[in-house]
Amino acid sequence: MLPYLKLMRPANIITAFADILAGSSIVAGGLIVFYSADLYLLLLATAGLYGGGVVLNDYFDAEIDQQERPERPIPSGQVTKSEALTLGVVLFLIGIAASFVVNVVSGFLAVAIAVLATAYDAKGKHIDWIGPINMGLCRGLNLLLGMSILPAITAENWYLLFIPVIYIAAITSISKGEVTGSTRKPLYVAAFFYLLVITAIAYLGYESEASDFFSTVLFVILFAALILPPLVRAIKEPSAKKIRLAVKVGIISLIVMNAAIAASSAGLFFGLVVLTLLPFSFLTGKLFPVT
Repeated sequence: MLPYLKLMRPANIITAFADILAGSSIVAGGLIVFYSADLYLLLLATAGLYGGGVVLNDYFDAEIDQQERPERPIPSGQVTKSEALTLGVVLFLIGIAASFVVNVVSGFLAVAIAVLATAYDAKGKHIDWIGPINMGLCRGLNLLLGMSILPAITAENWYLLFIPVIYIAAITSISKGEVTGSTRKPLYVAAFFYLLVITAIAYLGYESEASDFFSTVLFVILFAALILPPLVRAIKEPSAKKIRLAVKVGIISLIVMNAAIAASSAGLFFGLVVLTLLPFSFLTGKLFPVT
């Protein structure tokens, strides 16, 4: 099972759980949400959708990885391309089916995520600017998937998807230097987007009537303290190693970003609930590849 788990990127799937918890906290900020079977169906759905997306990423990159990442499961011969394709499709189907059990809105959001993830894997990531936006939309829709636990309220808060869209677009743009290094330009752009996201979440906490602004600021400070130092080091030395670390920390810190969003909408408790995923993601990130 180990090669298949490597393909699925378990640490990254945990960050996708944070999207669902943050989204559900935004629209149903009360303990009752944890007693809803729909929440756990959406967690299963996001595991299938994210897992399917990253498995198909390695499927489409098999020839490139033969040169650049020979240690990955497909080029190393641990998993065949046909096995990876089957696994990716099955995971997508699980995610879509679980979403439709919740409601029709969740189902169509899941279909959109699967389509966008496949488009990114097959072609989008090779197109400048399109790729980062494509991946960002996958993550933004995943936040909406969590919010779709109450579809009517989702429509009122759809604009929040732009926060993960901008953040993931920044990470995706710098991740192109993971193998060969990068120039500083995309790193400066990423720094600007990071600061934009930090400011936006702080503003959400300031504006929200239901939130504890002080709690939101605490999460925002933790978020900034995690993502900015590795990016600054990469700017000083834009080597592949520094960039890989910045990307890895950026991905795992999605949990803290979601904790801040949850706190801005539902208060300290829900922010802490999301934050409990962080040590699990860090631990899993040491056992399995993140990028």
